[in-house]
Amino acid sequence: MTTKTRIGKTDLYVNPVGLGANAVGGHNLYPNTVDEAGRELVRGAIRSGVYYMDTAFSYGYGRSEELIGEVLKETGQRQEIVIATKGAQRFVGEDTVINNSPDFLKKTVDESLARLQTDYIDLFYIHAPDENTPKYEAVGALKELKDAGKIRAIGVSNLSMEQLKEANQDGYVDVYQGQYNLINREAENDYLPYTAEQQISFVPFFPFASGLLAGKYTKDTEFHDFRSNMPHLQGEAFEKNLKKVEQLREIADAKQAEVAHVVLAWYLTRGSIDTVIPGAKRTEQVQNNLKALDVQLTEADIQQIGEIFS
Repeated sequence: MTTKTRIGKTDLYVNPVGLGANAVGGHNLYPNTVDEAGRELVRGAIRSGVYYMDTAFSYGYGRSEELIGEVLKETGQRQEIVIATKGAQRFVGEDTVINNSPDFLKKTVDESLARLQTDYIDLFYIHAPDENTPKYEAVGALKELKDAGKIRAIGVSNLSMEQLKEANQDGYVDVYQGQYNLINREAENDYLPYTAEQQISFVPFFPFASGLLAGKYTKDTEFHDFRSNMPHLQGEAFEKNLKKVEQLREIADAKQAEVAHVVLAWYLTRGSIDTVIPGAKRTEQVQNNLKALDVQLTEADIQQIGEIFS
């Protein structure tokens, strides 16, 4: 796949379908995670043409960054690969505390650089807001790092609309990462119009709504992990959502595609969404996600999918 898209107003050009790398070293999220499987996933993604990876300190408390750094060094392809990472967490005893202070963010970036074995990070996000730091001050610290060449683009994640506007008061925010999918479309009310107007690229997380929109569940599917607490996967709501997914499957079947491909392709028709970063645990899943780029949606398809999930 040689398709390249520009992320917002940055100078970063990537395959529109990247890799959400929380399964790389994310032993706190996936207890059975094996380091070598994570390394192999990164190698496989690169071989498949996915040169855009999204990680974070919180994926294995730095382990995900370390494993990606090891593969970057081993392949010698740092220049071609766009790495996004996130930070803002510090440990106080056994508790994780969010800190957006300029000094802490600068320290966090230096630590990420060391783990990734690189001298620049393509896209660095403030992973979550704290209660005390003015958001424009936090972003101002990242602007200093950008001017110094340590990061190439500035991202923020999980901010309220008010916090996002404050963070962007000087126009420095390049990317916003937040929750958006066909089940939860609240971002269409405020975030998507604002980011489009400001030329901020919007990166949706939970694109498959914890697997529902990948089209793999049936009414008999039972959840015995974090998904068992999610309202859209319970009872009557789950049954209704499965019926919507079946309508989506008809569109996918007509295009000889999978539900997941159609879902990702639909996101890429939204105004400020330039890229999607579905997670994967195996190279085959990365390669399968790339098939979204082969799906051609007509205006009628786009409208119909929007109406199914209105």
